[in-house]
Amino acid sequence: MNNSKISQSIWQVILASSAGTLIEWYDFYIFGSLSAIIAQKFFPPSNPDLAYIATLATFAVGFIVRPFGAIVFGRLGDLTGRKYTFLLTLLIMGGSTFAIGLVPGYDSIGIMAPVIVLLLRLLQGLALGGEYGGAATYVAEHSPHDQRGYYTSFIQTTATLGLFVSLAVILLTRSSLTPEDFNAWGWRIPFWLSILLVVMSYYIRIRLKESPLFAKLKSEGKTSLNPIKESFGKKENLRMVLLALFGATMGQGVIWYTGQFYALSFLQKTMQVEFVQSNIIIAVALLLGTPFFIYFGKLSDKIGRKKIMMTGMLIAALAYYPIYAGMDSIGDLSRKTEDVPRFSIENSIRRNEKMQNIEKSVKTKTYTDGSKYRETTITTDGKAETIKEVIVSNTQLWQLILLVFVQVVFVTMVYGPIAAFLVELFPTRIRYTSMSLPYHIGNGVFGGLLPTVATLLVTETHNHLAGLLYPIAIALVCFLIGVTGIKKNMISEE
Repeated sequence: MNNSKISQSIWQVILASSAGTLIEWYDFYIFGSLSAIIAQKFFPPSNPDLAYIATLATFAVGFIVRPFGAIVFGRLGDLTGRKYTFLLTLLIMGGSTFAIGLVPGYDSIGIMAPVIVLLLRLLQGLALGGEYGGAATYVAEHSPHDQRGYYTSFIQTTATLGLFVSLAVILLTRSSLTPEDFNAWGWRIPFWLSILLVVMSYYIRIRLKESPLFAKLKSEGKTSLNPIKESFGKKENLRMVLLALFGATMGQGVIWYTGQFYALSFLQKTMQVEFVQSNIIIAVALLLGTPFFIYFGKLSDKIGRKKIMMTGMLIAALAYYPIYAGMDSIGDLSRKTEDVPRFSIENSIRRNEKMQNIEKSVKTKTYTDGSKYRETTITTDGKAETIKEVIVSNTQLWQLILLVFVQVVFVTMVYGPIAAFLVELFPTRIRYTSMSLPYHIGNGVFGGLLPTVATLLVTETHNHLAGLLYPIAIALVCFLIGVTGIKKNMISEE
């Protein structure tokens, strides 16, 4: 096969693999992006803080079960092939996401609402556990050895782009509806749209062929008969799995979620930045940072994966506290001078399609730096709900985008090279199973628990920066293990 045909083939593989993986991440992340609203809809309204923590825990469950999905689908991928395994995970993920958009709220079916959502999150987590390893392995096994970091880095962009797309869809939906309609039913639209994206991706993926390395193994009868036993039952391979987890993916997982999800949670819950502004901050930072996945993936082909990943972990651990202290100071109203020492108040009354009387009162306070504080109280048939928001100035908006962008660069340093790093640790016959488990424990358990653990730390200490202790500690431990344990000669033979 000539070079032009090889080039055309690898880009077709990357497009098909990336499209499906991006959509699965989109499906997975719209739940996290809408966690504040989901807390209101699916959990008891008597304790809003507890409902939000329960929502984060439900979100985390989807991450925690990912290692089980990695084992189930990793085994299937090493036995039957990469292609049909990640077709199956795509359908499971898409169906579960669409179903979440159909679940009635707590006010309609009571405790069954959070139970059903929890079960659907379990299915999402299992599916995603089998998706990433298949996509990364599939692309790597089509790539030249000296360009694996570059080509697999395109898969690495899909998680961030999936979050970006989820935020964009949410913002477009929010801007197309009134705040009341979005809060009542419009938040379900991003879940419903996933089914269309899944159908499109399935059509693209079904046309793919099996990876050449796996097809060769299968034709020669050399595929593993028991991938799980071979991956975790042999001492040397188990050692590599543990090193991949505690020396790479554990730190990568917490840095990934700190730079994206925790940043969004901090903006919305701690700083109380207005919903649209907070999502714009994350979306723009992600858009600006995404090309660095490709840059660091390609750079890793030249100077090695370890140097880039370990540097990213160390810098992130040292920089998180000053970055979040800087973010906090931008939104801290106690440090601002009021422009007009009183609230401006707007009131309105309307009747919705259910013939309910809806009273809306908006109180706004302005500050000399251009920022505003707004309290919106919506009373529906005597039941009041108050939303407190800080609206930052355009200058402060760009300052926050810069601070989040720096965190995204840390993410690209640790995440851009990691697919090639994991692929090269394990032989083809057990690669899907072996690389999937440490990746999904690192991301699903250590990373996925970050929002919940951080929120609990803040709640217990009453220090809203205390949540950073978790990602800083995990990143430093992973850095030390990775620097001392990962050696240059740990490249597996095909």
